[in-house]
Amino acid sequence: MKKRVMSAALCAVVAATSLTGCGLKSPDTATTAAATAAETKAEAAAETKAETTAEKKDGESAGKYNTADMPEVTLVYAEVNPLDTIVGQMATDFKTKAEELSDGKITIDVQASGVLGSENDVLDTMLGGGGTIDMSRISAFALTSYGGQKSMLLSLPYTFVSRDHFWNFATSDLAKDFLNESQENGSGVRGLYYGEEGFRHFFTTKEISGMDDLKGMKLRVSNDPVMNGLVEGLGAYPTVVSFNELYSALQTGVVDGAEQPIANYKSNAFPEVAPNLILDGHTLGAVQVVITDEAWDKLTEDQQAILMEAGAYASEQNRKNSETKENEVLEQLKADGVNVIEVEDKTPWQEATKKVIEENTKGYEDLYQQILDMK
Repeated sequence: MKKRVMSAALCAVVAATSLTGCGLKSPDTATTAAATAAETKAEAAAETKAETTAEKKDGESAGKYNTADMPEVTLVYAEVNPLDTIVGQMATDFKTKAEELSDGKITIDVQASGVLGSENDVLDTMLGGGGTIDMSRISAFALTSYGGQKSMLLSLPYTFVSRDHFWNFATSDLAKDFLNESQENGSGVRGLYYGEEGFRHFFTTKEISGMDDLKGMKLRVSNDPVMNGLVEGLGAYPTVVSFNELYSALQTGVVDGAEQPIANYKSNAFPEVAPNLILDGHTLGAVQVVITDEAWDKLTEDQQAILMEAGAYASEQNRKNSETKENEVLEQLKADGVNVIEVEDKTPWQEATKKVIEENTKGYEDLYQQILDMK
């Protein structure tokens, strides 16, 4: 760089000297040469400054975490849904960012499509120890059976009136308390970040037109008190079926319907056996990603910080993309001939589910009201 500047300046001086030595006067030529030299010098200085700035930024990025001496670690991440779902994309975003920030020293091994079992199976494995599953994306209500009383509030019917309402909660200090609950009660896992997979809706094998048509139906549940109470409130029969067995249960008539977010409904091929989707939006699919204390404690401070930063990134991407993805899938379902039933008035649904809300907010009324007030 310096040689180039000196060379340009020297050429200008030589040119000017040659003209003088011959007794010629050419002020325009001399001025042009001097201007060229000054311009070249200015460009060189600007280029040097840009390179220095870029190097500084690269240095800051590389120096944020001490990856040179960082031990390599692989974390197994369980996801019950396929990677092309909203939560599957969230897992991919988390993986990409964690591996990028760690310069490849952290590997997130995402095991999707339920190959490691249902959410309850995964949680049982994680809480049982042994390290075969380190992380998982779980529904908020999945922790209910493991002492997650606060998390249960997030899955109560018609708690969140909109996505913005949910994200007002998810980005609040109150949400941090909810994430810490599983760690504080000694369950063996800790929450890293929140996400959502869209509003959940019922779908059935039999043609329906409204809420009353659900009465007497056998609707699949995952055996938690909220879903049991919700289904009973609608006059249907809660029937426990593993998620991995749900397709065949719908196909064979073991159950008449179930409920899922729109993207999961499509990706798991449920429209093939239950092509009636009623958009009741009884809950927003609030989810969180948890990691075992055993896996967390093995990480260095930098690795822990990387997971938290990657989680914040994945959560923000989820917030940006989930509604768009859901709308795209819904239009595709309609185009494919799925019987999509709109719900203009949700008041009857809300009335039918009052009992389950009252039963599951006892002792937490003030906390639940805080969530309701965030809309």
